[in-house]
Amino acid sequence: MKVNEMIAAIESGQFDENLKAVYVTDAFVAEQKPRYVQTLREFGELFGADRDVSIMSAPGRTEVCGNHTDHNNGKVLAASINLDAIAVVSENNEDIVRVKSKGHRMNVVDLGDLEPDESRFGDSTSLVAGVAAGIRNLGYTVKGFDAYTTSDVMGGSGLSSSAAFEVLLGAVVSFMFNDGKISAVDIAKVAQFSENVFFGKPCGLLDQMAASVGTFVTIDFKSTENPVIKKVNFDFSKSGHSLCIVDTGGNHSDLTDDYAAVRGEMESVAKALGKNVLREISYEDFFAAIPALTGKVNDRAILRAIHFYNENKRVDNAIECLENGDFDGFKQIILDSGKSSFELNQNVYTPKNPTEQKLSLALAVSEEILRGKGAWRVHGGGFAGTIQAFVPNDMLDTYKTTMEQIFGDGTCHVLIIRPVGGTQVM
Repeated sequence: MKVNEMIAAIESGQFDENLKAVYVTDAFVAEQKPRYVQTLREFGELFGADRDVSIMSAPGRTEVCGNHTDHNNGKVLAASINLDAIAVVSENNEDIVRVKSKGHRMNVVDLGDLEPDESRFGDSTSLVAGVAAGIRNLGYTVKGFDAYTTSDVMGGSGLSSSAAFEVLLGAVVSFMFNDGKISAVDIAKVAQFSENVFFGKPCGLLDQMAASVGTFVTIDFKSTENPVIKKVNFDFSKSGHSLCIVDTGGNHSDLTDDYAAVRGEMESVAKALGKNVLREISYEDFFAAIPALTGKVNDRAILRAIHFYNENKRVDNAIECLENGDFDGFKQIILDSGKSSFELNQNVYTPKNPTEQKLSLALAVSEEILRGKGAWRVHGGGFAGTIQAFVPNDMLDTYKTTMEQIFGDGTCHVLIIRPVGGTQVM
């Protein structure tokens, strides 16, 4: 379809079922339609309204369980969400890729020159080049295209806006030039390759995999070269709950040392026992060694190691609950995970500024409202930023209103677990 034809089809409801397959509810579909129309119009203004176009989407993600475990080869449960990046795309019959993201400059990549360049590390154009190179390395077809993208995945929220962008590019190449045959796992690995090799950021695979695979996904990082990836089938729309991410507005500055200390202290325990990471040591051997560890490593390191081992068990138990349709059991595991993060992993506030505890406040207020009915925990890296809450739908208005009275209008984001990852919408 041409740009204006697709706009008319969206406005007439022709693509409502396509949108509902991605965004689940009629309310979310209604919210998305004006956004899709506007993105099409902006593509037309930039590249021409006479172009035949397609629209792709890739979601942000939320960590559900497995807080601070991946860096020690642990287990993680994550899920895709309804906030996403979308791209209006058209083949251009050139050997050039042009990607214009709303609010950013144009990224232009020559497909005849797909080599990493350290001088361009940190440049989003490198991400585009890296995805193209990674897919071509797998033996798939990569041709030139023009794309205009928009994203409602909030940056700095722990919802992985960069992974959504990378997976979106992978979906574009898969559906435009390879009949959608590139697997979600391969797209995620290509996205990681792009970020590591072309962008210069040594990220793991969690964010990209959750965005690419969709719905609930668990990853076991025992082998970092070949992590075990499993899609968890659970229809969140039937749970009677909404997922809320609350942005507490905490100060994110100067937290690098706090994040590094979590990993470093866990690894200090492993090294004291002759290994590199905790996953190389059984829980039984670790626990038996605690008397010998005391004095060799700091006390917090031992507490964080206890969190690591029990959090891995909680991931397994959460998966079992979801697969058995036991959402009450799942919520209890989320509560246990949050309690462990607070008491053992200690990543709810920074010891550099102990009087600023916005995450602690958000968790305490959540408990007052949701006790016995919902679940709440720190979200992502912690120390500042966001919390996650599973809120019964009949309590949603009360919860959202209360949290926004404390943290400000628009700080409580009501989400759903999206059933699909990177995909072609229309």
